[in-house]
Amino acid sequence: MKPFPVIIITLLYTVNIKAQNGGKEWSLKDCYRIAKQGNAVVQQAQHSLQAREYALQAENRAYFPKVDLLAGYNYLGKPLEINLQQVKDGVVNGSSTQSVNTANEVFHQITGADLPQPVQDKIYNATKGIINTLYPDYNPQLAKQSYFTAGVFVKQPIYLGGKISAAQDLAKANVKAGQFNQQLVEKELTFGISAQYLRILYLNTILSHESIMVDAFRKNKEYAASLKKNQLLPPYLLNWANVAYTQAANRYANLQLDKQNALLELNKLLGQPLGTPIAINDTLRYNDYNLDTAYTPATQLENNATYQLVENTTDQAKVAVKATRSLSMPNIFAIGNVNVYQKDLPVTIPPWLVGVELQWNIFDGFSRVKRTRASEQLVEEARLAAFNTKSGLELQLAIAKNKMAAMQREVASLDSARQQARLTTALITDRMENQLSSVKDVNEALLQEEEMEKIYYTAVLGYYLAMAEYWNILGTPEEFAAYIDGMK
Repeated sequence: MKPFPVIIITLLYTVNIKAQNGGKEWSLKDCYRIAKQGNAVVQQAQHSLQAREYALQAENRAYFPKVDLLAGYNYLGKPLEINLQQVKDGVVNGSSTQSVNTANEVFHQITGADLPQPVQDKIYNATKGIINTLYPDYNPQLAKQSYFTAGVFVKQPIYLGGKISAAQDLAKANVKAGQFNQQLVEKELTFGISAQYLRILYLNTILSHESIMVDAFRKNKEYAASLKKNQLLPPYLLNWANVAYTQAANRYANLQLDKQNALLELNKLLGQPLGTPIAINDTLRYNDYNLDTAYTPATQLENNATYQLVENTTDQAKVAVKATRSLSMPNIFAIGNVNVYQKDLPVTIPPWLVGVELQWNIFDGFSRVKRTRASEQLVEEARLAAFNTKSGLELQLAIAKNKMAAMQREVASLDSARQQARLTTALITDRMENQLSSVKDVNEALLQEEEMEKIYYTAVLGYYLAMAEYWNILGTPEEFAAYIDGMK
């Protein structure tokens, strides 16, 4: 099968995204959902979690017996043998003496007297001569010098002093750490997406107002041209109106490029091809949020992934203490071995065996004691880190809340200022039409109105960014997405 070209894969991915959204306006929740499916960092965290889960499954099977197939070829530098020459004198003398005793016992049973000593000596020497003649002058081998072995070895843990349970607890803590790490990655990603989404709404709003400003500058330029044509306006004022219109058009074009860049950056966060079209055409509207509905301190950090990850580090440190203490306990195994290939085996190797094995380190220079103390110190370190993280997050939460309150007051004051700027522009325009003000006055009024609109919506953007940060610290960015999408 030929591989699909990259352009076809990209097209299929784009069509799939379009089908998922049905060509509708993209909500912030839609962006969250797409990012969790396509962002490489999220997928990396997911694979890390899966690896930890497989490691936990492996630790849960540690109680099962280990069955190994053992095979090998052995060559002995010296074959195993019985040294008969070393015991020759004892065998010869002992056998000769035993013959004399036997003959003497028989003679005594018949005659009631012992054999004469010369007869005993003759029997002893005769027997000794016969045995010396028949006794082997070599050492017989117990096995061949080379042989093959093949067998099945079984080892079943019976008691390991808590080592397996400690390893399982550590694997469970690692799985939780993987889960919290995935949540942390997703929360950081959603905050970045929220900021980029708000930026696009902000640019849509500024573009909408800027198009009105460009049209107003164009009309003012055309009005100045008509006055110049009727010799009612000096040429330099017409030039001023042309410059003002050109600058407004350039600002509008630059804003369009800024929006294109924002869409590219959002596609990168979503894990999509950079050229994927995104339908976000809504504008930024201010909606006052009641700060009195904020979470209470007792529950405000229960969903924060950073705090949960640090808390899990404390649990991991406690498991490490348990694991180091278990090193001082003995290990007991049931063992068994069956030699399936028994040809030419030495007599010292049995065809099968079963038994119980004990392993217990009784002295290691007190290194286990030091490791236990080190792990206990890590527990205290993790507790302090959790406390420091919690206080830091509470500080960030309070600062974000204060930012929201400050931006609320800023938006309220700027809203009044921009209304005044609009009114001023309308009044100066009326005065120009009645020959009571100049084209330059109108241009300056338009510039002031344009600037006040940007300042106002910049404050609105800052307000929503502070709100996004607030919900992100709480660990529930979905609440922020619901709030933003609910304003549409």
